[in-house]
Amino acid sequence: MRLNKRNKLVYGVGINDADYNINEYVTIDGKRKIAWRCPFYRTWADMLKRCYSDKYQSKYPTYKGCSACDEWLIFSQFKAWMETQDWEGKHLDKDLLTEGNKLYSPNTCVFVTQTVNLFTNDNGNARGIFMIGVCWNKRDGNFQSQCSNPFTHKREYLGHFTDELEAHLAWKSRKHELACLLADSEYCTDPRLAEALRKRYAN
Repeated sequence: MRLNKRNKLVYGVGINDADYNINEYVTIDGKRKIAWRCPFYRTWADMLKRCYSDKYQSKYPTYKGCSACDEWLIFSQFKAWMETQDWEGKHLDKDLLTEGNKLYSPNTCVFVTQTVNLFTNDNGNARGIFMIGVCWNKRDGNFQSQCSNPFTHKREYLGHFTDELEAHLAWKSRKHELACLLADSEYCTDPRLAEALRKRYAN
């Protein structure tokens, strides 16, 4: 197995065994710059960065505790899997198939569109003190429920409620409806992802 770049491991763990140049360069104003980088290598290296870069995890602490399976520590193994996936224009995701998952592996990862990614990113840390999908309407003195629509890219108003839980359940019900529509749309091409979307907000 060939280890590139003077036997230096990528982020201390990854083995780059590519048998081709992963970068193409151009010279501008006397400086050599990367003009192209292999998309398979870029995705692989970004995954390793999220798992094994202390600097990255200090900025994005939700990635602390994440790791890659042994198979994916070898670039050629990751590339072989990625070539079988519908990956172009999509992002590698580790926790849509299984919520809370911390392991990058063939069984736990899927490529998702930005539309799916934004829809399922519920911003739990930024939503404030109320249950997800709920805010307090100070003027009317009651709770308000809203849900983002991935097809219109607008927030839907779901009504006012006297009870916070009732407002949250209205959000969850609409979220489930939209997730099922998303599972059957052009934004979802992986059957594993479609199944996960249908189940995500069902309970």
